[in-house]
Parts: sequence; structure tokens; C-alpha cells
Amino acid sequence: MPDFCGIPLAHPVINASGTYDAIAARRVFGDELLESFPFSAFVSKTITPEPRAGNKPQRIWETPAGMINSIGLPNKGLEGFLAEDLPQLAELPVPLIVSVMATNREDFSRMVDGAAVRDEVAAIELNVSCPNVHSGLIVGENPAETEALLDALRPLTEKPLIVKLTPNVANPEAVALAAEEGGADAVSLINTLKASAIDPVTREPALAAGHGGLSGPAVRPIALQQLRTVTAVTEIPAIGMGGISSGADAAEFLAAGATLVAVGTESFRDPNAGPRIANELETGVYQASSRL
Repeated sequence: MPDFCGIPLAHPVINASGTYDAIAARRVFGDELLESFPFSAFVSKTITPEPRAGNKPQRIWETPAGMINSIGLPNKGLEGFLAEDLPQLAELPVPLIVSVMATNREDFSRMVDGAAVRDEVAAIELNVSCPNVHSGLIVGENPAETEALLDALRPLTEKPLIVKLTPNVANPEAVALAAEEGGADAVSLINTLKASAIDPVTREPALAAGHGGLSGPAVRPIALQQLRTVTAVTEIPAIGMGGISSGADAAEFLAAGATLVAVGTESFRDPNAGPRIANELETGVYQASSRL
């Protein structure tokens, strides 16, 4: 049984934020979902200070060995999440990790303060992919910004703070080290890679926003390399993710230094991916990974 930042888990497979809707799943499967929940911890979709409708369609585009999404973080905002979603997520039989995002330290502080104080919340994931409105720099792409953010947030809670790293930097290990120096308890990586696609019929951008984030098996080698680089220089635990579709993939991430692995895009194809991958890890009997 793995221990993650003092949180005991049944196995090392969790979900990537925004890739599994536990509330919708329970509406479909009822309490049966609680009896056999697919992950050992649940990471919420990313919550922002105020409600967001998300981007206009088209928001998802399939690519060879992956997909590009431009969902746009639709959510109810902090107050809506705490009032409406948190009571439902608290009924899940696993620890809850709440993912938050903001564009300045003041709003990040408000998010962490509002969520971490709740007993239902086991840990906070900091999605640092937005630009800081004060500096114009993307927090997760700039080590100094990352460390300054953690310096501001660390005194607010004793609960684990997990920094979700972007792959869209030359040296992710520098950002990870800055997060560690600022007091982060763990890092998670990788987030999606910047990507675009053209509709072959219209010759126009395939996504309404013009671009999005690439995920799926196509990004797995990049995720493994960045994970190895980060875990080689940091001492805090890492959650590895990026194209994991089988127990064999998950085993590679664990061998590369991950403490936990997160399943994302594969859950769209196979809603039972979480327990399948956990079982393959436990038994050592792997199904073939997704290839080109």
C-alpha cells in the first residue's frame, strides 16, 4: 500500500485532473461506483476563483496516438464548488485532491485557504499553467514565479501542496526545484503539450480556440524523460502522467521515479482503465500498450 505525502492509498493509480467526472459517473452507476471506485485517490477538475463556461466547441480533436483538447476549464468557481460539488465528492471512498488555478498569488491564496480548510480535502494540486496578471509570466514556466507562489501559499495549510508542472519549458527540473524550495510536498507531471490541428475539410483550425493541449500515448516518451529529469534532482514525491494506457506503461513511470501514476486520456476510451491498470501492476500481467 503506497503512502503519498502521509496519505495511505490502496494502490498507486489515480486520475489526472479533468479526465474523469466522478459526479456524473455516480449519476449513471449509483452507489455501485462507491463500492468499486476506479482510483485510489480522486483529483477534482481544476477549480478557478470565479465560474467559467469553458471554450466554445469544437473543443476536442483526435490525433494519431492522442488527442488535443481545448476544454477551457469549465467549473462552478470556488464558492459553487464548495457548496455543490464538494459534498458529493466527499462521499467518494478515497482521499480527495482538489486542483486549483488562479492568475495571481492573492487569488491562489483565496483558493487554497477556502479548500484546504475543509476536512473533506486531503491535498491541494496547484495548476500553475496560467500567466500571473501582475508579471505577465506563466507561473509554471518561470522558477522564480513558482517559488514565490509557494512561499505565499505554504504558510496557509499543513496539507500537502502538489505543483502540476508544464512540459512546455526547456528545463522542467528548474521549476520543480523551485517548487521544492518553496515548500511543495510533491510535483505532478506532465500536463498537456501545446498543439494545434487543421480540419482537413474546411482547412480552418480544428479547434474553436485555435489551439489546445496534446495528450495520450503520443506524449508518453516526453513525459518519461521529463519525469526522469525531475526525479533525479528533487527529493519530493512525483506523480507521473502522460499517455499511460496499460500496466506496462505505468510500470515504466514508476521505474522512472514516480511514486504514483495518473491516468487521463485512456479513461475516455476505457472508463475501467484505472482498475485495469492497477490490476496489471499488481499481477505483473500487462496488456499491450497503445501504439501508433
